[in-house]
Amino acid sequence: MNKHYPQISAYLAEFADELGYEILIEPSYGYVGRIKTRTGKILFYHTTRFDINGLGASEIAKDKTFASYFMKELGYPVPEGDSFYSDYWSKIVKSDKDTMAAVKYAEKLGFPLIVKPNSESQGRGVVKVHNVDELKGAMSMIFEDIKDRVAIVQEVAVGKDYRIVVLDREVICAYRRTPLAIVGNGKSTVTQLLQAKQAEFVTRGRDTTLTIEDPRIAHSLTYLHSTLDTIPESGKTMELLANANLSSGGDAEDVTDLLHEDYKKMAIKLTRDMGLRFCGVDIMTGGPIDQPISDYTVIEINSAPGLDYYAETGAKQKEIVKNLYRKLIQYMINA
Repeated sequence: MNKHYPQISAYLAEFADELGYEILIEPSYGYVGRIKTRTGKILFYHTTRFDINGLGASEIAKDKTFASYFMKELGYPVPEGDSFYSDYWSKIVKSDKDTMAAVKYAEKLGFPLIVKPNSESQGRGVVKVHNVDELKGAMSMIFEDIKDRVAIVQEVAVGKDYRIVVLDREVICAYRRTPLAIVGNGKSTVTQLLQAKQAEFVTRGRDTTLTIEDPRIAHSLTYLHSTLDTIPESGKTMELLANANLSSGGDAEDVTDLLHEDYKKMAIKLTRDMGLRFCGVDIMTGGPIDQPISDYTVIEINSAPGLDYYAETGAKQKEIVKNLYRKLIQYMINA
């Protein structure tokens, strides 16, 4: 197999003889493949999307607005928020939920707020805004640059960010996520510190590309009274993005062995309630993760959680992810 293929395809090719299936991987990029079992069952995968979750449930999970609606109706705490359309799409669907409606809603809800695309993943386009001009700018980026027709405006959830990964009735892993951040040394500029972080990713074999020119980084620096040329004092930590996705430079701390049974039960039940078998449950909580649930908010769910970055945090985590995919294939074969 081409060594440049993504890890998921390498794993599935490795399992083929053990689990008794034939695998055909698209050769150009290696992100998609076809599996044929001994009994003739045909299964497909596309990156981390497998034939394990139902199509309807997967589509709902992908749509943040719909997913939030159903989770709220089912009794799960979600951030207060609403969705709004681009001005063009508002006219097409004959809705008054346009940019100006978003402004009125935001002023009623109160700043700061989170603005994000409705259908994107991996933290793409997520911005923390502090006033109307920033709100309009964030929505313009979502509508014009990212090409999503729907933007979500919601309150800022407070607490520590965790992802809990569920496969059927089992929590496979859990980890805390922290946003892209740098720590000053009193000598290097913000740009140089980001370049050093990128070099560290390469050394660790982590496939994360930092975009130093990302306007969201400049936006965050403004509120830190800094620029890319600023030299942060030694020991000073600066968070540069509002989202904690590992794909955008965030870091992970494994908490699988610490996770309290309450959180496990909640994540498993939520996965089942949303019609899924395989799911990443993203939460914010102000309480300790090893203590009973006190207060928490479900930020999002993901029916195809990417775990490559988590796997890169250590040998144990890599083995957890590898075993997850082995189980996942076994479940699909035996279904």
